[in-house]
Amino acid sequence: MSSNHVKAEVQVFAVANQKGGVGKTTTAVNLGSALAERGCRVLCVDLDPQGHLTVNMGVAKPDDLRLTVYDMLCEHNVGAQDVRLHSPGVGVDFLPANVELAGAELQLVTEIGRESVLREKLHPIMAEYDFIIIDCPPSLGLLSINALVVATSVVIPLQCEYFGMKGMEQLQRTIERVRVKLNPQLRIHGILPTIHKGRTVHANEVLNDVQAHFGDLVYPFQVGDSIRFAECPLAGQSILQYAKDSDGAAAYRNLAAYILAAG
Repeated sequence: MSSNHVKAEVQVFAVANQKGGVGKTTTAVNLGSALAERGCRVLCVDLDPQGHLTVNMGVAKPDDLRLTVYDMLCEHNVGAQDVRLHSPGVGVDFLPANVELAGAELQLVTEIGRESVLREKLHPIMAEYDFIIIDCPPSLGLLSINALVVATSVVIPLQCEYFGMKGMEQLQRTIERVRVKLNPQLRIHGILPTIHKGRTVHANEVLNDVQAHFGDLVYPFQVGDSIRFAECPLAGQSILQYAKDSDGAAAYRNLAAYILAAG
């Protein structure tokens, strides 16, 4: 009974796209920060062995961390509460990762119920949050499947260039398979056009193509291309703290407002 109650309370967003460099981590960090700014209790989960979300949270040397998501997923006696940290610069709690996480897929392959290890590990702390946001790795392997099994919604950052569109069908197929076999509540919440170079003909053509192809799934705003996003990790802050009046900050505040309005 209580697990159903937990599910109704917390919304779990997987930020996913198997293509790298499309703004996944930027979206996970800044959506989390924008929701926290609105008074929500937010947990971000770094599920990418590159550990970029962890760095953006203010951890200068992820490799020096004693416990990470890797330990949580692969050690039966390590729970989410053992790994959890807080980022004052972003305003959220987070579960950190480093390069060790690359070995987790091999470790998990022999686990019974390997697709739902993350769900089991998050379950004890879920009730403490309004939103859990998972930064997925740039692949559709076991880590991403774990994220999709626990998620209620998927946000897909999509770079406004031709090759960005190409991988979308594969991602949609994966999401659909997980929905049918493992997680019936999973849905695509929206597609977020990122790194949008608004002044180029090509970017606007691709944006029009995306809108024509995916219709209402595409959010009615874009995240522009800005050097400010690259500077945020060094400061251990989100764009909302680092450049609070920037277009980038406004875009993620829009996304948070949109998600809250959608309920």
